[in-house]
Amino acid sequence: MPSLKDLRNRISSVKATRKITKAMQMVAAAKLRRAQEAATAARPYAERMDAVLAALGKSANRDGASPLLVGTGKDQTHLLIVMTAERGLAGGFNSNIAKLARADAQKLLAAGKTVKILTVGRKGAENLRRDLGRNIIERIELKGIRQLGFVNAEEIGSKVLASFEAGEFDVATLYFSEFKSVIAQKPTALQLIPAKLPEVNAAEDGKAAGAQAVVEYEPDEDAILGYLLTRNVSTQIFRGLLENAASEQGARMSAMDSATRNAGEMINKLTVKYNRQRQANITKELIEIISGAEAL
Repeated sequence: MPSLKDLRNRISSVKATRKITKAMQMVAAAKLRRAQEAATAARPYAERMDAVLAALGKSANRDGASPLLVGTGKDQTHLLIVMTAERGLAGGFNSNIAKLARADAQKLLAAGKTVKILTVGRKGAENLRRDLGRNIIERIELKGIRQLGFVNAEEIGSKVLASFEAGEFDVATLYFSEFKSVIAQKPTALQLIPAKLPEVNAAEDGKAAGAQAVVEYEPDEDAILGYLLTRNVSTQIFRGLLENAASEQGARMSAMDSATRNAGEMINKLTVKYNRQRQANITKELIEIISGAEAL
């Protein structure tokens, strides 16, 4: 049975931990608003980019189309771009993304495919290092960046495009966590190369064709499509970075809130245990004093 001193030390330790988790919760709540606004603002641009690409891709000549649209004709080598956070203490945020990427990688390896992994964020490399360490070709860390910008996504996108032009992979898939709410973040896999364009059913296509005017492109559609396909890689990566930033703060806020409440419950239990132990010691000392007095 622990002594009163041990119980006091443990209560003090848990109280100090509760202060830290409470402070982290408040910091995450402050950062969440800005990150959520940035992620929400980026969605319409990315969705409109998909719509334009779908319209151009539908009318484009597939025979001479860019490999970014139609692929290389093979799917032997896959590049998995796994984006996670630089720090932990965010519940299952990092592990859920890594779990989805690990499951897809194992399926591809079982099918005889070659898998290459590019990690963005320190936690992704740490989560995948044990099972898929040999497949990690590069690690990109963003720990020194305080505010994410499109330039960060362009740097990653340029590396991916250069690797694709060098013939180092056939299919690229992006893994990130889509922000739904403070308590809900959805791990998502998005195919980047070849571009996976949104599908439009016949009814919606006919309705859109009747409502929209005829559009003329200058320069021609193929030139615009080639430029947009290249820019779409960086655009989707930027969207993933922003979604991840919002999801990370939401997950950390929830995790620290749970940790703070658990610390409070532990303090209450330890306090009750301390009071009972203290009362038992006092009772024992009184009994010893009374017994000594009677013996005299």
